Amino acid sequence: MAQPNRLSRSIISSYFPPGVKWLLISNTAIYILFDIMARISSNPFAFEVNKRALFELSAVAVFKNFFVWQFVTYLFIHGGIWHLIVNMLTLWMFGTTLEQTWGTRLFLKYYFICGIGAGVCVILVNAAVGDWGVPTLGASGAIMGLLLAFGILFPDMRVLMGFLFPIKAKYMVMIYAAVELYSSFGPNTGISSVAHLGGMLVGYIYLKAPLPGFHILHLPDVGGWYRQWRLQRAKKKFQVYMRKQGGRGGPWVN
Repeated sequence: MAQPNRLSRSIISSYFPPGVKWLLISNTAIYILFDIMARISSNPFAFEVNKRALFELSAVAVFKNFFVWQFVTYLFIHGGIWHLIVNMLTLWMFGTTLEQTWGTRLFLKYYFICGIGAGVCVILVNAAVGDWGVPTLGASGAIMGLLLAFGILFPDMRVLMGFLFPIKAKYMVMIYAAVELYSSFGPNTGISSVAHLGGMLVGYIYLKAPLPGFHILHLPDVGGWYRQWRLQRAKKKFQVYMRKQGGRGGPWVN
């Protein structure tokens, strides 16, 4: 009787691995929560201003107010329902395969490195051109990093560009990069091409050109450190025991 439940869970987990699943849930839940709070607020305009000041990424908030948490929170704020839907669909389409290839921990590490790196690029460029108060929001920087990784790992796999046109992944990435680069020199469309390019650039550096000391961006493997400590401790105890028994701890103790 339990077999169908296990089968259904395995099918669901194959389409929604843990990292992708919780990113989808958290992004959607945060969007719904803020939308409800704005609707029931006595002053919706003031609510939007406060949300922008606290959670959306801007150079003035980071450099002058030291709101460094915005490098993460801006990834979970979306400007409208279609903004959310497009980002979440893209995350699901490409993130699922990447998480199944890398594992959840490495997938989430890469996702947040691309998202935070895109945010750094945005505030540096905005500060340089004087747009200190212009906010940036949305997961697109991290998701463009996922697209870049997908194109590198599965260059000849056919995907649906724009959810419509079949094309090899490597060509899709090239086209998106070219469009974003062209758009960055055009008029302001309300879409942050700098964040998109920044996410792809940081992802490329992370995957293809690791620099000395670049490993500091990696999340610490606390579990690995603890296991190593336990192993070394067990070795020392075993060697002490062997000496007490008249034996000698030799190099065979591995």
